[in-house]
Amino acid sequence: MKSTRRNAIVAAAALPAAAAAQPQRAKQAHFRGEKPKGTPLYSEAISYGDLVFISGHGVASGDIRTQTKTVLDQIEAALKAAGSAMDKVLKANVYLATLDDYAAMNETYRGRFGDTPPVRTTVAVSGIPLPGCLVEIDVIAHR
Repeated sequence: MKSTRRNAIVAAAALPAAAAAQPQRAKQAHFRGEKPKGTPLYSEAISYGDLVFISGHGVASGDIRTQTKTVLDQIEAALKAAGSAMDKVLKANVYLATLDDYAAMNETYRGRFGDTPPVRTTVAVSGIPLPGCLVEIDVIAHR
């Protein structure tokens, strides 16, 4: 009985250390710059534990190659602000205004995620909310 009680005391003493070693389990927003004033409609990046969710990024100027590069640069900066990196991306969703841009987008996309690219879904959509935007990309990564 004494041995069991002593084991329980030792296990209880180890709980704070074990809890500290566990990943954070609260939703946390991340910002590349200043936190937006008021309540935004969405967060650019949210982490939960070891996962990081980056919202869709798009720009409205340039051709598909320029837009894809800019969007991937923005995603890379958002990942860095959240404690992650491009080579830690697990899933990417690519939304194109037209499938005619698929090959050109791929040329710019290739190699941006390291030697093992993330799983990816690419679709053409009937519209992207930002006028002039040809591509929008969102990702899920770990850290």
